[in-house]
Amino acid sequence: MKVKRITKDIILKNGKIIDPYNQKIFKGDLWIKNGVVAGVGDFALPKSSGMQTIDCTNKIITHGFCDLHVHFREPGDDDKETLQTGAYAALAGGFTRVCVMPNTKPPIDSPESVNFINQKAKNLPIHIHPIGAVTKNQDGKYLTEMRLMSKEGAVAFSDDGLPIQDGAVMRMALEYSKLLDIPIINHAEDECLRAEGLMNEGKVSTHLGLAGNPDLAESMMVQRDLELAEFTGAKLHVPHVSSKKAVNHIKRMKSKYKNISAEVTPHHLFFNDEDLMGYNTNMKVAPPIRMEDDRKALIQGIKNGIIDCIATDHAPHKAEEKETTFDLASFGMIGLESCFGAVNKILIKENKMKIEHLINLLTINPRNIMGFQNDLFSLGAVAEIVVLDTNLEWIFSREHIESKSINSPYIGKTLKGKVVHTISRDFVTNLT
Repeated sequence: MKVKRITKDIILKNGKIIDPYNQKIFKGDLWIKNGVVAGVGDFALPKSSGMQTIDCTNKIITHGFCDLHVHFREPGDDDKETLQTGAYAALAGGFTRVCVMPNTKPPIDSPESVNFINQKAKNLPIHIHPIGAVTKNQDGKYLTEMRLMSKEGAVAFSDDGLPIQDGAVMRMALEYSKLLDIPIINHAEDECLRAEGLMNEGKVSTHLGLAGNPDLAESMMVQRDLELAEFTGAKLHVPHVSSKKAVNHIKRMKSKYKNISAEVTPHHLFFNDEDLMGYNTNMKVAPPIRMEDDRKALIQGIKNGIIDCIATDHAPHKAEEKETTFDLASFGMIGLESCFGAVNKILIKENKMKIEHLINLLTINPRNIMGFQNDLFSLGAVAEIVVLDTNLEWIFSREHIESKSINSPYIGKTLKGKVVHTISRDFVTNLT
């Protein structure tokens, strides 16, 4: 992937423009001047020799993607990923805005650490928003200085990777977050039920001789958190939903309480537990990839509006943390670069969803959850734009990875639909 600073006006010509904010689809051009939107649709083209034209015939021009759940590992594990390398991985996947989880070393659990992320990220090509830890050191006991962290720019609170087991602590966190009007995100797994589970508990785990993690571990924690959110009146965002049981719990609660949102990852939509038959450690994730019935329930949950958005849970790891036995391998996979090709294949090609719905899952829906600016095609808006070829079939390979880590199960997989250009702030990818 080539990334350049924008030094000339850019005209995106003859594209199919999908504006998810205004719910409009039309043919036309888009003009970017000095890194901001200067014209959309039908406008008088500027007369200038210093202009770059990009032919978008048979391509889609839409809002840049927004990911509510990434791990960029800085500070502490810079050999896995940094804010900078994560930003370039995001650009490759069409993401112009991401929220970084706080399970770094040390965790993002103070106003100073939130400020550290903001200062490090301010000159990078994408918008990076820190999510603050719910508890000090993510130990599940004492709440962080949530109000001060929010003032410094924390957009939500989570102890992601470490479930908040104590219901009283979770209740208190929700009550404080209600005062700030921002969501709590709890990694939904009951640690006692999860135990030493390495993959989904079922026939496949028994066949492989691997300890199982039952869907009940997720669904029981999801149900508890939903009940606490309704009880406190706070906002709850359920991350990486993986099971049919959890989808059903969310559906029931959404029918009577509106401050609930949920995300699903591309890998939980793309794979099922039978794909682990080869002991591919890149598919060892938390929560685990589950059975085909669960995968189908997630797809149906998207179609029915129960699941609000797609988030990658991009989790880089060093090679030695993955190239080992399944029981010793770390949990997590990268997912930014492969995201659109994977979800477009599953949801559009195989399940006949409309492309506008998929774009909503990647753009306005996650932005609405966090309260981000959403009218990205308004004149004067800082450029956050992606150009898509939805029909291109391609094989994902290591050369497509911009992350510092390569722990992807998509390597060698055929994907459908590709990000052609990403324009963010005053940067553009793949400009010839």
